[in-house]
Amino acid sequence: MRLRTLRDLEVEGKRVLTRVDYNVPLQDGRVADDTRIRATLPTIAALRERGARLILCSHLGRPKGQVREDLRLAPVADRLSALLDMDVRYVRDITGDEARTMASQLGPGEVGLLENLRFDPREEQNDPEFARELASLAECYVNDAFGAAHRAHASTAGVAALLPSAAGLLMEREIHALTRVLEADEHPFVLILGGAKISDKIGVIENLSRRADALLLGGGMANTFLKALGYEVGCSLAEEDRLDEARRLLSLAEQRGIEVVLPSDAVVAPELGAVEQARTVPIDGVGPDDAIFDIGPDTVARFSKVIGDAALVVWNGPMGVFEIPAFREGTRGIAQAVAACPGFTVVGGGDSAAAVEELGLADRIDHVSTGGGATLEFLEGKELPGVRLLMEENG
Repeated sequence: MRLRTLRDLEVEGKRVLTRVDYNVPLQDGRVADDTRIRATLPTIAALRERGARLILCSHLGRPKGQVREDLRLAPVADRLSALLDMDVRYVRDITGDEARTMASQLGPGEVGLLENLRFDPREEQNDPEFARELASLAECYVNDAFGAAHRAHASTAGVAALLPSAAGLLMEREIHALTRVLEADEHPFVLILGGAKISDKIGVIENLSRRADALLLGGGMANTFLKALGYEVGCSLAEEDRLDEARRLLSLAEQRGIEVVLPSDAVVAPELGAVEQARTVPIDGVGPDDAIFDIGPDTVARFSKVIGDAALVVWNGPMGVFEIPAFREGTRGIAQAVAACPGFTVVGGGDSAAAVEELGLADRIDHVSTGGGATLEFLEGKELPGVRLLMEENG
């Protein structure tokens, strides 16, 4: 199977429906973080240089099939116009008269943006008629929205089956980097997992532990593993219904000869808002009234030593409550260790990707994924609907 890319698509003078992931945070009517928008600029530039007429489409938030003024894409169009230094023709319409008029009037190299796809309930239903309406706006299709590739929606799966289609440069880069993780025989391979819940990462642990040499566990999910081993975690976030699952995963890692490294110390406080009472304690010194909100400096040092010797590192999930300064040092330390690692480094989407961006370390990571759930599902070994339809036999 081979991924069809922009090199396989004849786009000169053609209307190209391009699915992007502009599901970005908004604040006071402006884009608060344009990382996902900037990630699509190479694809937009490549298509414009070849004379394509670009019709961009994206979702934003979860409007659940209803028009919501706070989730319109106007702020996105404004930010994209600034980044491209050109007028992006935004329409408050998806497949109606206004959208069709905009699409028909675009000249070579010009860019238009449709309204939030999820304002129409048929998008998430992968409704065939809605897919046909979207397809009728264009002559070919490019999917550059890896972050939505795990969804079988009209704009990610339906349209791809109706028009000549290919992956954009961002999608191609994502697939290439994550496939390397799944297939490459690079050792030591270190897998770092954080975030709130082990339930989100079970599939990743099961799949990647076939190749990984070390598994470093932090964040809220580490509390569940610690509790499963008999440690006191106080009033920390822990999944009581996943303790047996945690024991099973630890047993699986042992069977496969994987070194599992859990926190040896932690930053605790009575509650999230009591930062003035935050203190660092050994992991066996957590009291019944304590809550763990970050890994401690000894854990950072131990994790960093393992990371420093790695040939391949995959990191998904922060080590603590990164958005609160008192509980961000663990994530900062691990981000710095990953950035300094001489091996091939991949940071999964979501909060860990946001952390390396905020810390100014993204350019020192080999691949920072734009996907959240899509990245996790890909690393679980699942087939993503938005990718499958861009593949072809032989080659």
